[in-house]
Amino acid sequence: MRNQFTAIIERDGDWHIAYCPEIPGANGQGKTKDKALRSLAGAIALILEDRRKDALRGLPPDAIRGTVKIK
Repeated sequence: MRNQFTAIIERDGDWHIAYCPEIPGANGQGKTKDKALRSLAGAIALILEDRRKDALRGLPPDAIRGTVKIK
């Protein structure tokens, strides 16, 4: 499975600021474009992990849990 998200990168003085419009709150920064993208990727991973854990809290014991792939 391949995960791709949009990365918007803007320059702010000496810094590159990156954000992902599909994942509200996912932001990154760095002195280079690559560092900003790596920072953004880390933020996206943390947000998705937190949302996944949050969504699974309180599931009824008889709930069926599976996976779905998006191509």
